Amino acid sequence: MNKFQEIYLDIESEILNQKYKPGDLLPSENKLAHMYNVSRETIRKALTLLLESGYIQKQQGKGSIVLDIKRFDFPISGLTSYKELQEAQNIESETILIENKVITIPEYIADFVKVSKDTRVHCVIRARKVEGEVIILDKDYLFTSVIDTIPNKEAEHSLYHYIEKKLGLTIGFARKEFIVEHATKEDKEWMDLHGDTHVVVTRSEVHLEDTTLFQYTESRHRLDKFRFVDFARRRGPN
Repeated sequence: MNKFQEIYLDIESEILNQKYKPGDLLPSENKLAHMYNVSRETIRKALTLLLESGYIQKQQGKGSIVLDIKRFDFPISGLTSYKELQEAQNIESETILIENKVITIPEYIADFVKVSKDTRVHCVIRARKVEGEVIILDKDYLFTSVIDTIPNKEAEHSLYHYIEKKLGLTIGFARKEFIVEHATKEDKEWMDLHGDTHVVVTRSEVHLEDTTLFQYTESRHRLDKFRFVDFARRRGPN
């Protein structure tokens, strides 16, 4: 990881943890360069990432102003695990591991990610309980050709932490789909829907940094509990 990316992640963490609050000014480029013992150019690159991610706004004569990041309830762009969101937004929740076994990939998933229908995957299904109610059902299918085993303890904690920290793999990017669907029998069995007939579903195919496809994930959300938001910055015409 480049130094400017490390600085970006460090300042991002400080913003998420409210060290820098909405409306605060970040330290000047000179001060940040001194704090991190790097060049101003490195700091500018880190600030550009913060700008493009919607954490700050540059204002002439003032500097870098921290924006209100409460809108990042569940980001559309970006690739963040539930555990990371839970910690960043101080969500009191419990993960219930429903299933963790190796199966042949379901046909509809094979069609979605365009792989052979005899592909073997780890099927990991988890319920997310927030304030005493299950409001999310996460269904992950990870290719056994890339990931050999997934211990139950790791599945209960964080798949991405296990993949990156324990297996040493680098997660790169994902293609996502968002849709509202009729609640399934499984949704009704595991989620506290209170009579809702529909759920919001996000489907993603996730790749490693080297472009290897290793995961299909399906996250099913109760309609009233999560907002899906993004930050958009206009780029001028060429």
